[in-house]
Amino acid sequence: MDLEGGVHANHAKKESWRAVLTLAYQSLGVVYGDLSTSPLYVYKSTFAEDIQHSETNEEIYGVLSFVFWTLTLIPLLKYVFIVLKADDNGEGGTFALYSLLCRHARVNSLPNCQSADEELSEYKKDGAGSTETPSFGSRLKSALEKHRVLQRFLLVLALIGTCMVIGDGVLTPAISVFSAVSGLELSMEKEHHKYIEVPAACIILIGLFALQHYGTHRVGFLFAPVVVTWLFCISAIGLYNIFHWNPHVYRALSPHYMYKFLKKTQRGGWMSLGGILLCITGSEAMFADLGHFSQLSIKIAFTSVVYPSLILAYMGQAAYLSRHHLIESDYQIGFYVSVPEKLRWPVLVIAILAAVVGSQAIITGTFSIIKQCSALGCFPRVKIVHTSSKIHGQIYIPEINWILMLLCLAVTIGFRDTNRLGNASGLAVITVMLVTTCLMSLVIVLCWHQSVFFAIGFIFFFGTIEALYFSASLIKFLEGGWVPIALAFIFLIVMYVWHYGTLKKYEFDVQNKISINWLLSLGPSLGIVRVRGIGIIHTELVSGIPAIFSHFVTNLPAFHQVLVFLCIKSVPVPHVKPEERFLVGHIGPREFRLYRCIVRYGYRDVHKDDLDFEKDLVCSVAESIRSGKVGINGLDDNSEKDEEKMTVVGSSSTHPEGIKMCDDDSDNAQVAGTSELKEIRSPTVVRPRKRVRFIVPESPKIDRGAREELQELMEAREAGIAYILGHSYVKAKPGSSMVKKLVINYGYDFLRRNSRGPSHALCVPHASTLEVGMNYLV
Repeated sequence: MDLEGGVHANHAKKESWRAVLTLAYQSLGVVYGDLSTSPLYVYKSTFAEDIQHSETNEEIYGVLSFVFWTLTLIPLLKYVFIVLKADDNGEGGTFALYSLLCRHARVNSLPNCQSADEELSEYKKDGAGSTETPSFGSRLKSALEKHRVLQRFLLVLALIGTCMVIGDGVLTPAISVFSAVSGLELSMEKEHHKYIEVPAACIILIGLFALQHYGTHRVGFLFAPVVVTWLFCISAIGLYNIFHWNPHVYRALSPHYMYKFLKKTQRGGWMSLGGILLCITGSEAMFADLGHFSQLSIKIAFTSVVYPSLILAYMGQAAYLSRHHLIESDYQIGFYVSVPEKLRWPVLVIAILAAVVGSQAIITGTFSIIKQCSALGCFPRVKIVHTSSKIHGQIYIPEINWILMLLCLAVTIGFRDTNRLGNASGLAVITVMLVTTCLMSLVIVLCWHQSVFFAIGFIFFFGTIEALYFSASLIKFLEGGWVPIALAFIFLIVMYVWHYGTLKKYEFDVQNKISINWLLSLGPSLGIVRVRGIGIIHTELVSGIPAIFSHFVTNLPAFHQVLVFLCIKSVPVPHVKPEERFLVGHIGPREFRLYRCIVRYGYRDVHKDDLDFEKDLVCSVAESIRSGKVGINGLDDNSEKDEEKMTVVGSSSTHPEGIKMCDDDSDNAQVAGTSELKEIRSPTVVRPRKRVRFIVPESPKIDRGAREELQELMEAREAGIAYILGHSYVKAKPGSSMVKKLVINYGYDFLRRNSRGPSHALCVPHASTLEVGMNYLV
């Protein structure tokens, strides 16, 4: 599966207004499903316990004023006009901000970073403003680069935001679907609806998660019409309620009503802010889903459609409630009481569909952020299924999907009311926003090179607002607020233990890599029989020879005539262009036929399957040999010098005039003098003998040594490819602290045994795989 052609199309969005408007329409279904369904539960959660709706209407007007200004300041001002500009080459989200900071401050959670990575075109993205970093920015950058404690704090901060997003992936489907289904309460007797509400919500949730493996592209065309219909519905009902019940409700938009509200309700009003907070659930999706759309399209959709529709909906509900103070139903203050009775059933159906669409968006976003974490070494390896061969970024993770479903059903059945679900969801949402505010203040100084006063003003203004809401949510800890904290704590422990174990394992590899002098002493044959074929040795090292290679040489009676030390690594950019994918170099003299190949992927890139990958890998080595640029890598222990001797080679599709490889069923397989392009198709399991030929351009001419090297590589490819993988058993060193033993011997070992192995990550066929075990004492 090769989606590379569509990856960089995201950056070419400055086309026509028609294209921008099309993207804006599509974003309504993907980005704004969660935010648009918030009117279902905001007023009900706000008036649940802490405040009462009185005949003076001071409470309802105060809540409306808070809702209006919260929607105006957070989604509109903060996200639309500021945060959306902090994209990472078109990508958004918590890890996009962390990636920007890693590159500009040379802080990296990935241990195998290289100076060559900084030459990537997407790595060099400069921020807005002056190119000279202010003095405070320079000192801040130096402090981050110098102190590992600050680097760990930055990583933990990003992981907390990520864990809360995962927690939101559990809570948002529960509260959205449950709130939509709660409209049944007004359509049947009290004795009946309580037995229907929870089972109906659970059935819808099970169906939602069960259909995830089909991918959103099969039903995605319905998302935007559903959300547009829902927004039209709530805005039309809002207008009707405004003109029919209270045309003067617009006066409540004055901030003065917020003061009157807090003055009258005092502590109860402050605690009710946890319910008002729910009006901005889903705002983070505008930034997180930026990679699928464009800044302009998301801004147009929000300012012209979503924002006015939500304001009219909240004003309409407030207008209705301002004239209805004694509500006979136990439903009390909710969305459906303000809907005209004849429209309740159609609106109920549309609300359920809109809740499903909003839930789908957050589930897909959870899959995406877990993939990013896994790529950056902060989450155990999981099975990632790409559900669309045309649309980039649509993925499905089976293990995470079923975990989310079980947790979602657990909180739905356990809480059974929108009040506690709202307390839990609100705390998760506001925590993510606080993390974004903290990271953005650093981006303003380090990446945008703006004044420190601008950063302080940003974090003080928005941080104060969000801290107010955070405190109101945190005080509801026992009434549901503990759920996102517990979920985030569990995921944070998993992610940090995995990252710590991976880091220690890499440090062991670096400290125990084999000396090049030992390799040279073996001679070109490496002291063993060299048989036909290509052996690909997977390693995490970007320089030097892994210690496990000595196990191969010692324990195996024969080895392949061509050996490639393959390192597949992620870099802190969203995408790596295909023409910059491979770094190739020799290890030792040419006659050893040892190569190092480093394959670089961005944290949102799609890895190719094994057949396409093998073709690109062999062609990249052949192209480096033909061009004569491949250097002698690994003759000393200086990794920076080694990097200088490696050549950047793109995938075969990026070299129309370069070397190509194809199967040849004839008996005469030779180097041909033509620039003709042909496909290669390899069998999927056991590879029988087949004829392979390289097709090289007529010019420039290649020397005899390179021709012989190409001929030998071609013969080795004919014989087949074998993957040699190291199976590591990581244990803490004797004398380590009790905490380290607990983390490594039990925590990391448990995660390693229950996660996908390297062969799954590489997509290599089992018939061509050899695993050799090795003990790691870290």
